[in-house]
Amino acid sequence: QLASSGKREALKELLASRLASCGWRDDVKQRCREYVTKKGRETVTTDDIVRAVRPEGRATVPDSVKAELLAEIKKFILSI
Repeated sequence: QLASSGKREALKELLASRLASCGWRDDVKQRCREYVTKKGRETVTTDDIVRAVRPEGRATVPDSVKAELLAEIKKFILSI
């Protein structure tokens, strides 16, 4: 129901907005750039970048963003 109601897309938009506004997105972009510079543009793949940056990226999502998203999900579940 999350997908069929359109709520999933709304949650994704909310998450993207919050991550951009708190600077998280810029931080992850910078980490990606640093990784590519370190490894060399010709030898690095997108999968390499994702594997290298994902763990730290996930760990640095602000608790306030996680809490807001979780609250929205709970609100949706309770409304069905």
